[in-house]
Amino acid sequence: MSTEPSPPICSYEGSDYQRRFWDEGGRSYEDQAEAVALRRLLPSSGRLMLELGAGAGRNTLRYAGYGRVVLLDYSRTQIEQAQERLGRDPRYVYVAADVYHLPFVADAFDGSTMIRVLHHMAEPPAALAEVRRVMRPGGVFILEYANKRNIKAILRWLARRQDWSPFRREPVEYVALNFDFHPRAVDEWLAAASFDRQRRLTVSHFRLGVLKRHVPTRLLVRLDSWAQLTGDWWQLSPSVFNRCTAVGVGDTTAPDPTGDPVGLFACPSCGHHPLAPAPDALSCAGCGTSWGVRDGIYDFRAPLS
Repeated sequence: MSTEPSPPICSYEGSDYQRRFWDEGGRSYEDQAEAVALRRLLPSSGRLMLELGAGAGRNTLRYAGYGRVVLLDYSRTQIEQAQERLGRDPRYVYVAADVYHLPFVADAFDGSTMIRVLHHMAEPPAALAEVRRVMRPGGVFILEYANKRNIKAILRWLARRQDWSPFRREPVEYVALNFDFHPRAVDEWLAAASFDRQRRLTVSHFRLGVLKRHVPTRLLVRLDSWAQLTGDWWQLSPSVFNRCTAVGVGDTTAPDPTGDPVGLFACPSCGHHPLAPAPDALSCAGCGTSWGVRDGIYDFRAPLS
């Protein structure tokens, strides 16, 4: 029997992604441009934020208006790095799990972000439906995705330097478990998952090595901040940010975000809650499964043997 997760998961386990890609990778422009987009799209305050694909916590401090932030990543390595960066502040809850099987009760979060994560999803509609399940009606979801209909891809296609059309709606997998998506396809998936897209920003318009080498970062970020505002008219940048609202009717008795974080969790195998604390574990009375808790990290990737 295969032990591979289904749908397949892109794992950054053991990776020094934060240092290699962000800290030393010459991506200050992209990081600052994304910070501008988040400031424009995020509510000024909230009760409980779910940061999906949190990695080493690059964006976490940008959610300062929320009472508590749950950092989730499939890679325990990344969560450990986030914990080293942010500390054991009780405002932060560290979780290792996958987006397709979120270990939370329904209607728990009034805020959620998924930035530089959807492009690793082999089944985006399933992932978005699961995000919607754990969000309260009216909650704000910030989704970023890699846009296949960007100007560079269009020019390459017109010059016959790539086989796939940037205008077709199906995703393109340019590297294993790395996808670019068409804006209309993403809009359809969001609507099917009961999200109402309210605003769209296009980001990282000037993601070219020659520009980043010769134009000051501050100027590129300022130019990008202006160009972002065209996002509701056209989408020609490699990155697109969406502000969405969860629609529908939900449970009004969501967990208290300031209380014991154990109250947030539900068994990802059977959905039962609450889970019972045990030494270094959380136990499910519904299916008998136990999930590990070690060094302040709740691990829902695989049951304890």
